[in-house]
Amino acid sequence: MSTLTIRLPDDKHERLRQLAQHRQISVNKLMEELASISIAEFDAETRFRAMAAIGSVEKGLTLLDRLDADDRNKK
Repeated sequence: MSTLTIRLPDDKHERLRQLAQHRQISVNKLMEELASISIAEFDAETRFRAMAAIGSVEKGLTLLDRLDADDRNKK
């Protein structure tokens, strides 16, 4: 496991400490969770862009239309 030192403004550190306390976890665990979320979002975007680069515009638009229709039907 690696150690990472980050510099944050005092007020931001305090807000993160409060958030961790609210979730009943350590600041270290909170930062690990936030890093995992950021990495997952980056990986999803990377996969999406790779698929979009080789995909069909028509199929993509058709899929988006279906998703929009599904959303409207749920409301």
